[in-house]
Amino acid sequence: MTQDIILLGATGSIGLQTADVIREHSGRFRLAGFSAGRNILETKKLIEEFSPDAVCVLEEKDAADLRAQYPGTEFLSGDSGILELAVRDADVLVSAVIGSVGLEPTLAAVRLGRKVALANKETLVTAGHLIMEAAQKSGARILPVDSEHSALYQALNGEKREQASRLILTASGGSFRDRKRHELEGVTVEDALNHPNWSMGAKITIDSATMANKGLEVIEAHVLFGFDYDDIDVLLHRESIIHSMVEFVDTSVMAQLGTPDMRVPIQYALTFPDRLDRREAKRLNLAEIGKLHFQEMDFDRYRALKLAYDAGRVGGTMPTVFNAANEEAVAQFLKGGISFLEIEELIEKAMTAHNPNSKPVLEEILEVDANTRKSVRNMLK
Repeated sequence: MTQDIILLGATGSIGLQTADVIREHSGRFRLAGFSAGRNILETKKLIEEFSPDAVCVLEEKDAADLRAQYPGTEFLSGDSGILELAVRDADVLVSAVIGSVGLEPTLAAVRLGRKVALANKETLVTAGHLIMEAAQKSGARILPVDSEHSALYQALNGEKREQASRLILTASGGSFRDRKRHELEGVTVEDALNHPNWSMGAKITIDSATMANKGLEVIEAHVLFGFDYDDIDVLLHRESIIHSMVEFVDTSVMAQLGTPDMRVPIQYALTFPDRLDRREAKRLNLAEIGKLHFQEMDFDRYRALKLAYDAGRVGGTMPTVFNAANEEAVAQFLKGGISFLEIEELIEKAMTAHNPNSKPVLEEILEVDANTRKSVRNMLK
């Protein structure tokens, strides 16, 4: 039976790779609707290939133009449009938008009890307690799309949670993994976007270089799997072959391995509990790889990761501040407004200035998010 997919963030890196999975298994999945931002050229390509029922774009003027060109598709726009799209009847919602914009539509779908394939880590970082409480009430299933959390999900599948003692997330080290901290002075945007292993969007690639991305994943792992921060470790692993590991009380360690290809965890989230063949995918050949390398994490070198742990341990609205400050700082770096190392400085300043609320409601989270962004922009002035 064909499953209807609603895809939020279709023209981003994860969105386009989700389209690859739908395309490869066209008899199993149908792209019933999707959201995009300002990339209208890519939006048109997806409309013409998949003939979705509904599409949401950022600007109403773009929606109006598309209505005239594609009368068989309904077009929505803005925040209200993406929210309306997210709650439409479908088998799976794939939340692949970047940033806190994904929070409200994802939460709305979870409250309806939908199956959610979650690639928008900021949703769990900023409002994890709301998402998990809503899922418990509605019966929604949340399946992680991040390669690390998909690996943990697979390693824990069928095991007794109380017998798992530690989560080990792996990190490639990003674009500057071979540089010492003092060698990061003056690095360019182009340097930072040159990731050695993964093909990702600009924001996530910068986050990988600062290790803020891994920090967000640590907070996400805490929310998804309920482990204390003292029992979540990060290990540098250059090859990105082992995606994450779970250590059990008997010292056994379960690891999930694979080639660095995001289509694998995307497909697993869409098909769970089944697995489908990936006929054209590259198979893992450990003999060809020969060696795997591991290195202990240096929190002095990767200060953003340390700040993420600090934010997670404080809890409440502090992870929201970490995420919002990082998003604003990365946006400024990509525009050439600040240096690479200033990203961490801005995050730390925002966290230091914040008085956290221990258990915020959605409106308070959104307010803290907006105020943090404004505060970071004011710092730059």
